[in-house]
Amino acid sequence: MTIVGHTLGFPRIGLYRELKYALENYWNGKIQEDKLLEIGRTLRMRHWKQQKDSGMDWIPVGDFAWYDHVLTTSLMLNNVPNRHRVFQEKITLNTLFKVSRGYSLNNKLIPPSEMKKWFNTNYHYIVPEFIQTQEFKLNWTQLFDEIDEALSLKHKIKPILLGPISYLWLGKVKGKKFDRLSLLPAVLSVYQNILNIFSKKNIDWVQIDEPILVLELPSKWLEAYLNTYEQLHGKVKLLLTTYFDSIYHHLNIIKQLKVDGLHVDLVSSPDNVPLIHTQIPKNWILSAGVINGRNIWKTNLHNWFKKLSPLVGERKIWIGSSCSLLHSPIDLNMEKKLDKHITEWFAFALQKCAEIKMLCTALNSKNKNDSTYEDILNKYYITSSLRSHSTTIHNIQVKKRLEHINKIPHSRCSPYTARVILQHKNLNLPLFPTTTIGSFPQTEEIRKLRANFKNNQIEKKDYYVGIKNYIKKIIVEQEKLDLDVLVHGEPERNDMVEYFGENLNGFIFTQNGWVQSYGSRCVKPPVIIGDINRSKPITTKWISYAQSLTNKPIKGILTGPVTIMSWSFLREDIQRKTIALQLALSIRDEVIDLEKSGIRIIQIDEPALREGLPLKYSDQKQYLEWAINVFRITTSSVKDDTQIHTHMCYSEFSDIIHAIIELDADVISIEASRSDEKILETIQNVVINLNEIGPGIYDIHSTNEPTQNDLVEKINQLLKYIPKNRLWINPDCGLKTRSWPETKQSLNNMVSAVKVLRKQYS
Repeated sequence: MTIVGHTLGFPRIGLYRELKYALENYWNGKIQEDKLLEIGRTLRMRHWKQQKDSGMDWIPVGDFAWYDHVLTTSLMLNNVPNRHRVFQEKITLNTLFKVSRGYSLNNKLIPPSEMKKWFNTNYHYIVPEFIQTQEFKLNWTQLFDEIDEALSLKHKIKPILLGPISYLWLGKVKGKKFDRLSLLPAVLSVYQNILNIFSKKNIDWVQIDEPILVLELPSKWLEAYLNTYEQLHGKVKLLLTTYFDSIYHHLNIIKQLKVDGLHVDLVSSPDNVPLIHTQIPKNWILSAGVINGRNIWKTNLHNWFKKLSPLVGERKIWIGSSCSLLHSPIDLNMEKKLDKHITEWFAFALQKCAEIKMLCTALNSKNKNDSTYEDILNKYYITSSLRSHSTTIHNIQVKKRLEHINKIPHSRCSPYTARVILQHKNLNLPLFPTTTIGSFPQTEEIRKLRANFKNNQIEKKDYYVGIKNYIKKIIVEQEKLDLDVLVHGEPERNDMVEYFGENLNGFIFTQNGWVQSYGSRCVKPPVIIGDINRSKPITTKWISYAQSLTNKPIKGILTGPVTIMSWSFLREDIQRKTIALQLALSIRDEVIDLEKSGIRIIQIDEPALREGLPLKYSDQKQYLEWAINVFRITTSSVKDDTQIHTHMCYSEFSDIIHAIIELDADVISIEASRSDEKILETIQNVVINLNEIGPGIYDIHSTNEPTQNDLVEKINQLLKYIPKNRLWINPDCGLKTRSWPETKQSLNNMVSAVKVLRKQYS
């Protein structure tokens, strides 16, 4: 029984982010559709060949997407909201972009579908919308076209499908309420058709992803799996694929399913190998996801060799990535500036493919009583094992400070009811205070200025002059717009997490470690390589300078500890909680310095608070307790008259609304522009316990510009749920990806709408 290797998917953006630039050029009218399609085809061909050359036995097809793989599934099932079908029955590539980005029709904004985080990752998916009269049929042939493309190149392929039950779970009901599980028979009919087509193309195996099996599902959803896979089985072999957590709690159902193999994420649940082996049918393939698809550290292959060796000869085994390599950078060989001893600790997507091959080879050699490859695995990891003694990793001063963390106050001096009186007196803001989330447009000029400084092509003094000039422009424009609370605009920052990592000890940075967040949005996560501390102020000089330019209050913007942690590649030798506490002490120091410099409004962004939540309800309480504590440690130093804000976006806030309340921020701004009324209903249910809140009133990720009338209507809707004296008005996120003309127009309309409503409600 030969052991074979495969991945669950490969990064789609390209080594040089070719897909990002192609999409943006297409959206801006700089290239035509045929050029975009050509670039996509070139990337797929390259990625298939790279995996094949790395020794992968199965090549995944269906992991490529123009925006998001869930949206691709929606189009394939003909599930396009009616508002995006105007004058157009046939689904096209532009339909996909309308659903994901919105558009304008006859001067009316047609909103995009919601965007939410993909389980506990920083990847976003477009939420499917369901109505009771939903009709499904096979449409949008992208997957079949790509299968034909790969087969023509003689690849041994494994198509990928998002499973039907996970697809329904990830979607939302629109309009009249009904049970979306009632749509399953209609969805299954399309999936049967898809599998029939696969069979005619002589496809052997299909990877069918059912990631919701790691959740604690309601019984009716879990039971639906039995009939579903009874109907889907038989045409081609099905590899039921799960990831991001363990599945032990559902094994009794899973082992009854009509499938031919099971993939499990053994990185998230490393102790389940013997249990799963003994529980699932002997004729099933067991795909062992032992190579971490979400982090960049080398795998201890020898350790997995010892764990998997007892299964060799006992059942058919595949070795794979724990999840799709979508969440990993592509090639470590592109990192020319990192110290060699540090790069020896890492493995990016291509190196992870090589790890899979190495482990397969070693396990296959076990049948031949050849220990050569076992020795190779041992030597492969030995450089990484030296990390435990490296001074790059360990800082005794950080450890000592953590030992005394209980001596630090874990809450503000006074309750909100007392603080708010002092804050309102100090700030003297009008009804419905207007502000932005933090960043303003990052022009090509400002990006070039930062790059030139980073590459030592200009002097520090020239860089400072350039940044200050841009901050001044941002302040002038905000005053012209008559916003109430201003920001310095963050021109010195490349990314909200990367910037802080660059200014804290314990981080390193890659040159090309890009991963996709959504659509054309890519991020380059910092690497937390050691103990974290702050050796000098990070933001004070820029924010204080901005405050010197205006009599209006400047809001200092910081990224919160849980978000910095969640959006970085983490150390694997200590707990997440410990990393978050190290970050909390560092950001706390920055908060203290900002307040000392005279800043009276400080926003600590925590968009990843919900993202860090464990997937199983039974594990969530413990996480929320320490995550809340981490935030409160960060803010507990400030005086009562200093107003603390926080910002969150693209999460199911209703899941953690009580935790949000316990953060005890004076003001919270949230993404609400793409959400339905569910979040507002949630707020209404707890509004008595909420402090002040600013639900985003327009979507900055859409090119649509909201009109004054649109925004008046939106704010009136908010006032049905939120008392007028607690409502702030702001966009739903930062503005750095927008142009100056659209930024000014949208903000002008927002301020004008507020002025209309102040007359009405004063």
